Amino acid sequence: MTDSAPVGGSGGGPSGGTAGAPHGTPDHPERIGDGTRAVRAGLPEPVKHEPTLPGPVFAAHFHLPGDPTGGYAYARDENPTWTHLERAIGELEAPGAGEDVETLVFASGMAAISAVLFSQLRAGDAVVLPDDGYQVLPLVREQLTAYGIEVRTAPTGGDAQLDVLDGAKLLWIETPSNPGLDVCDVRRLAAAARARGALVAVDNTLATPLGQRPLELGADFAVASGTKMLTGHGDILLGYVACRDAELTASVRRWRKIVGAIPGPMEAWLAHRSLATLHLRADRQNANALALAEALRSRPEVTGLRYPGLPDDPSYPIASRQMRRFGCVVSFTLPTRERAERFLEALRLVDDATSFGGVRSTAERRRRWGGDNVPEGFIRFSAGAEDTADLVADVLHALDESAG
Repeated sequence: MTDSAPVGGSGGGPSGGTAGAPHGTPDHPERIGDGTRAVRAGLPEPVKHEPTLPGPVFAAHFHLPGDPTGGYAYARDENPTWTHLERAIGELEAPGAGEDVETLVFASGMAAISAVLFSQLRAGDAVVLPDDGYQVLPLVREQLTAYGIEVRTAPTGGDAQLDVLDGAKLLWIETPSNPGLDVCDVRRLAAAARARGALVAVDNTLATPLGQRPLELGADFAVASGTKMLTGHGDILLGYVACRDAELTASVRRWRKIVGAIPGPMEAWLAHRSLATLHLRADRQNANALALAEALRSRPEVTGLRYPGLPDDPSYPIASRQMRRFGCVVSFTLPTRERAERFLEALRLVDDATSFGGVRSTAERRRRWGGDNVPEGFIRFSAGAEDTADLVADVLHALDESAG
């Protein structure tokens, strides 16, 4: 795939686009390739003797004589380090949209998710959530219900959320779903929601803006955890919300101010620094995930193999139309809990750890947390940036070792 391949273009997905297609210019940022955009995103205009990316600003308050109008005043509201990062993420989520898209950063992905849900919903409203999404969503459901909000759920696959959409105030989409990797048609769901007067939020954590652009697919909000592939090193907690509508953005910003779920300046600066390698990490990790999924096909002990980039995966037809990259996560099931635990112990290049998206491969038996409706032997595997042959060999060796 060329970095400038259009979302949903002919052929779709990583094979879409035309080899050697010309990239854009700064005058046409929507045509600039993903790599160019990632390394330049959010940088201020160059100033002689100043760093390309200014260091983190740790001030809690700023000089503020006279009336408090414009500029920076108090660091729970705004911070220059956030501003650079928010501009950068906005440029990745909606290239060429300029000031039409605003991004707000948060202390974690859940802080961002909560900000959208609790800023938009009131007692008596109805919200549609996936029943196969991130395992903390059931806790969110309990809190929403306690506030008098009706919560409806449906699976991600088959666009099943359409069946419970009538009368809802907000539709929450997670695609690909975590950990099952089902995919839904964002364009179709967003159009249906809009026709019914509902807002649409898409959790874009697994895909990242280089894999999928929800705002271009019709969503009102693109929401994600920056803890995962966006920053990619497993050392930052971060979340963000991107939105085209100024009034909606203002309500989310107000919620952030009230709750105080803000990132530290150092975390924001590290996140911005990490964006420069996002395209490199994403391409390697996506390639590793696909190679691993292809290698697992022939293993008789592996069932339920899922990866949206496999042409025979149930999610592939839709994913190839709306995704530019298919992500770094592969899921599969081993026969028993014991077999899965032996497999994880036998891995040498893969850490047994939760989360995903880091440059070091991780895997875990998801049922250990108790929140996912998956078999005891279900493995969520996050492909890192190791050499492909080494990673695949390690996984196959671990499968052999765990067979005893």
